[in-house]
Amino acid sequence: MINSEYLSKEGLDKIKNELEFLKTDKRKEIADRLAHAKSLGDLSENAEYKEALETMNTTEDRIERLEDIIKRAVIIEKSSGSSAQLGSAVKIKKESDGKIYDYVLTGQEEADISAGKISNKSPIGGALIGKKKGDSIKVSTPAGEIKYTIENIS
Repeated sequence: MINSEYLSKEGLDKIKNELEFLKTDKRKEIADRLAHAKSLGDLSENAEYKEALETMNTTEDRIERLEDIIKRAVIIEKSSGSSAQLGSAVKIKKESDGKIYDYVLTGQEEADISAGKISNKSPIGGALIGKKKGDSIKVSTPAGEIKYTIENIS
C-alpha cells in the first residue's frame, strides 16, 4: 500500500485517543480561551487572543495529521519470522566496540529511540529489514560507516 502508515494496534489506539482528546477537550479549552480573550477588548493588542489562535491552529493541524495517519494506517503484527520486519525485536552488536543494542522495528509515527523503537525508514531500521540472524549491516552516518551484526530476531 503506497504511503501507508505502519502502526501496532497499541500505536493506532494511542493515536485515536489523542485525536478524540483534541476534538473534544482541547477544542473546548481553546474555545473558552478565545471567548475569554475576546471579552478583554481590543483584539489587535491582545496577546492572550493571539496565543489562543496560535494554539487553535496548531491543534487543528495536529487533528488533520492524525486523521490522515488513521486513514493510511496498516496494523503490523509482532513478527514471528526469521527475518527482520516491521514488528520484529532485533538485537544487534556494533562491530567496532561490541556494544549491544535492542530495537523494535516500527513505522515512523511510533518510532521512539529512547524506548528502543526505530522506524523502518531510519538508517538502521531500513538496513535491518529483510536481514536474518548472523547477517551484517552497514549504516552510513555523518561520522562514517558503522557495521553491526544481527545477534537475534524475535
